[in-house]
Amino acid sequence: MTPLSAFLLVAALVFSIGLAIALTRRNAILVLIGIELMLNAANLNLIAFWRFGEHAAGHSDALRGMMFAIFSIAVAAAEAAVGLGLAIAYHRHSKTTDLDAMTRMKG
Repeated sequence: MTPLSAFLLVAALVFSIGLAIALTRRNAILVLIGIELMLNAANLNLIAFWRFGEHAAGHSDALRGMMFAIFSIAVAAAEAAVGLGLAIAYHRHSKTTDLDAMTRMKG
């Protein structure tokens, strides 16, 4: 069986890659991809702690980690739909997805 530290290491690596993408890219779509990677790393942590915590201790009916992960996936899907909708609408209007050029959306 794979130890918990291996799952946490993979999740930390995926989160780091997502954070680097979200902070260094100027394209709105790539920033959304980075945020999705960070949410997937959090889901991996939730599932890993559920698997090695409550499930391993004999509390198989307590699916808290699994339910948090499913809720997080639903939130990520809604975030992706809204974010991509905004990016596509702005691209149709101004022909760019560069975040630095998106100054018209400021209040």
